[in-house]
Amino acid sequence: MFKDMFENNSSLSFEVFPPKKDDEFANCYKVLDSLSTLKPDFISVTYGAGGSRSKKTVEIASYIQNTLKIDAMAHMTCVGSTSEDILAVTGDLTSVGVNHVLALRGDKPRDMSDEQFENRIFPHATDLIQFLNQNTSLDISASCYPEKHPEAISIDSDIAFMKMKQDMGAKMFISQLFFNNADFYRFVERAEKANITVPIVAGIMPITSAKQIGSTVTLAGSSVPKQLADICAKYSESPEDMRSAGIEYAINQILDLRKCGMGHIHIYCMNKPKMTAEICNSI
Repeated sequence: MFKDMFENNSSLSFEVFPPKKDDEFANCYKVLDSLSTLKPDFISVTYGAGGSRSKKTVEIASYIQNTLKIDAMAHMTCVGSTSEDILAVTGDLTSVGVNHVLALRGDKPRDMSDEQFENRIFPHATDLIQFLNQNTSLDISASCYPEKHPEAISIDSDIAFMKMKQDMGAKMFISQLFFNNADFYRFVERAEKANITVPIVAGIMPITSAKQIGSTVTLAGSSVPKQLADICAKYSESPEDMRSAGIEYAINQILDLRKCGMGHIHIYCMNKPKMTAEICNSI
């Protein structure tokens, strides 16, 4: 159970995503089978923009929970959802024995107009958490941002929302990806001063290709320290060397986090079991 993993200050979890094409699902299950051999404490499954792949999220989470016998956490976004949409998905999750969700606002879908976005039913993740607590018996976790949410006024206001999520029932936080551990340590210290008492899990994304810096990282709003930027510049024309250097960087991040008492690690593994195994074998 999720609660058991926090009895010791050490846990390991992974994030996977549903394939965009239905014919890629056979490989997705092979990926999950491979990841299961690494014995993670749980595996989380992302949710398409506006819930566009919610059925697939449920299907994959069910496979993790019921076939692999590993705790599954289903992401749930609310940016393009109605109350009925949310209840339909939570009902599906409950019916397959998946009882833990990561409650998120989610990014604006490409086909959503600015007017629709401004008038969305669930403006923030806090609104979703409140709704889930009032209408379901699911366990709820939430996200946090070591360098603040890109839309937040300040880190203090962002942590105030984090405290609100905790008070509404969030049982743990999974952090957005970050590349400078010092930023995470400062963030955890500030969160503790704000009476955040539930576990904070460090989200680590290995950078295995230089183009990730211009896509995933930019969307996340995470800063790129000089050491990592230099690695990307040095190996931009050498994919294998870039991959090795990026994996080593992630390993060093995790080892330093654990050395400093931050033992709960969530790897954004991008459906890459070989890369994930290399990291796990080194830590």
